[in-house]
Amino acid sequence: MKTKKTFKIITGVIVFLTLPSILFFAFMFFKYNEDLPQGKEGPKADNLAHKMLNALDFEAYKNTDYIEWTFKNLHHYKWEKSKNSCSVFWKEYKVDLYLNDQSLNKAYIHGFKVEGEMGEELTNKALSYFNNDSFWLVAPYKIFDNGTERRLVELKNGEEHLLITYTKGGTTPGDSYLWSFEENGMPKSFKMWTSILPIQGLESSWSHWTITESGAKLPTYHNILFLGIEITNIKGIKYNQ
Repeated sequence: MKTKKTFKIITGVIVFLTLPSILFFAFMFFKYNEDLPQGKEGPKADNLAHKMLNALDFEAYKNTDYIEWTFKNLHHYKWEKSKNSCSVFWKEYKVDLYLNDQSLNKAYIHGFKVEGEMGEELTNKALSYFNNDSFWLVAPYKIFDNGTERRLVELKNGEEHLLITYTKGGTTPGDSYLWSFEENGMPKSFKMWTSILPIQGLESSWSHWTITESGAKLPTYHNILFLGIEITNIKGIKYNQ
């Protein structure tokens, strides 16, 4: 009898703790989950993409040699953009990523170089951090990257949005993002259809822009539902100005 009573108590606690979470997720899913919209590839989609790049001053970003930033006060980056290498810092770890030749990657713990399985694990983690965290910083500039597909999506109210699908590259190829714009072409938000999110079509703001020393425009904050993504300590430098 005692064992049966204990089992009932444990079961009750589990139900008490999990049921609100299940109900909350169900509410969020039915409220926000959306099917991936259909769009049309072609010159109109590319023209809208170019309008966004012009509003952002893509030339200033393209000519930026070095970018530094901190993501959510957790990961810090020193990105030699012109050399396609980046040093990633978190906790007691540092990883030097050489994105053109990953066999050169180096991992450190408390300043001491580590190799073997531990070194590989750290470099893989750093690369995953870089792919994710740099996307939240420079995603608008990646819409013509190799492997991207651009589609014009026309809403019922007449607004034109831009659907970008990444068919390869990054950590999760196949993800899609639907950009919406201010009248001047500046991006103001996107909706996400990604493999890592259980709810598809969630919207994130792109706002609170800063202009770096090099002239590149970069965001300092994103809002997703009731969550915020803060990007701080942003620097953008052009060498030999």
